[in-house]
Amino acid sequence: MLRPRILVVDDEPSALEILEMHLTERGFIVSTAPDAKGLIETMPSFRPDIIILDVRLPDADGLDLLKTIRESGDDPHVIVVTAFHDMATTIEAIKRGAFEYIPKPIDLDDLDAAIERAIELSTARDSTDGLVIGPSTDFAPMEIIGKTKGMKEIFKAIGALSNNRVTVLIEGETGTGKELVARAIHYHSPYRDEPFVAINCSAVVENLFESELFGHEKGAFTGAVSLKKGRFEIAANGSILLDEISEMPLEFQAKLLRFLQDKEFQRVGSEKTMCSDARVIASTNRDLFQMVKTGRFREDLYYRLHVATIKIPALRDRLADVPLIVEFLLKKINRNLNKHVQRIEARALRRMGEYHWPGNVRELENLLTRAVINTHGKTICDEAISRLLNRREEGEETIAEETGSVNTRGGSRNADKDHVLAVLQTTKWHYGDACKILGISYPTLKKRIKEYGIVPKPRNTPA
Repeated sequence: MLRPRILVVDDEPSALEILEMHLTERGFIVSTAPDAKGLIETMPSFRPDIIILDVRLPDADGLDLLKTIRESGDDPHVIVVTAFHDMATTIEAIKRGAFEYIPKPIDLDDLDAAIERAIELSTARDSTDGLVIGPSTDFAPMEIIGKTKGMKEIFKAIGALSNNRVTVLIEGETGTGKELVARAIHYHSPYRDEPFVAINCSAVVENLFESELFGHEKGAFTGAVSLKKGRFEIAANGSILLDEISEMPLEFQAKLLRFLQDKEFQRVGSEKTMCSDARVIASTNRDLFQMVKTGRFREDLYYRLHVATIKIPALRDRLADVPLIVEFLLKKINRNLNKHVQRIEARALRRMGEYHWPGNVRELENLLTRAVINTHGKTICDEAISRLLNRREEGEETIAEETGSVNTRGGSRNADKDHVLAVLQTTKWHYGDACKILGISYPTLKKRIKEYGIVPKPRNTPA
């Protein structure tokens, strides 16, 4: 990058003089403007890389100018400075695209640090290396990404199994995308217009399994105030995914086995026999055969489920797919968070290609979401990715196999709390959207909110 060009906009002559002198001594090419009119007139010819912008100008609100600057086409980094350093102004400045926000009187060390970060981002953005993120218009939410041999075998298996209705067992570590594969089997089948119903067996209270899957009649037990259809009845002729089937209680496994044999069931509290032709797809992150040997899973049910099996490889076994997955996930994250990240630095991409990813694709999505939330520009730099990965490699963060979520200890607990809170604020406290971004279930989100002491806010309430 050539000598960076910095435009300083401030209505105080003394502030302009001090900043121009300081920045010139540091080797930058500097121009100044006392107001919005001067900014607009100077930008086309000077074409600044960085703009230091006072919020309070005599002829305009500096925050309103952020849109004009952003639409100029040159995409300079804007560092907002003002004597009115309240929380609302800071939030609004960042929302409108400011790169950094510094209060007056300006600490020159803070300003220098912000300028260095802006230069680093500009260098990464202008580099021909790295990964360029295409437009999100071609984003397909349910797409499975991969070009490695293992993933091609999975694609072939999905194609073969979509033409029949045999029971399928999907095996893979937490976060590998087992539900995506199950949905792909369903939506590529002749029954794609029928319901696809998923139930997480690890999230069901043990004594409510029969009610959840088979339904219940009104008054069947205390709390059954109305008739409830079970998941098999709702699935009808479609597909039902029994996610983490290893967590299903032994006593209910016998009832599921009978259903798989006869395709018949009764609601709790009813003597009427009902039928369901729903295709059963089961998934697990555990070794079911080993559980059979130790008596924790029924052998007859295991073989009934083990008609067709798909084994999803861990992300560490297909690292060549990381760039493709990163591009896909960043399109998704951009859309969910209303962000516009367009590039990821080559060193950052290389770093991700060397990490072992114990939490698999779900961990990768979690990491990228954090990086995007904390990226003010359009480029994710190596520093942002390395900082997050270093925490995990040093043991400050671990990925929980059972939940697929990030658990923290030490300083990283606060980082995870901040991340959860940031996502809740970004989604305007919509728990469903927050769960999708965080890659966790609703009960896990509620647990995190309680554990971290986060005070829930009603939707449409200012965060």
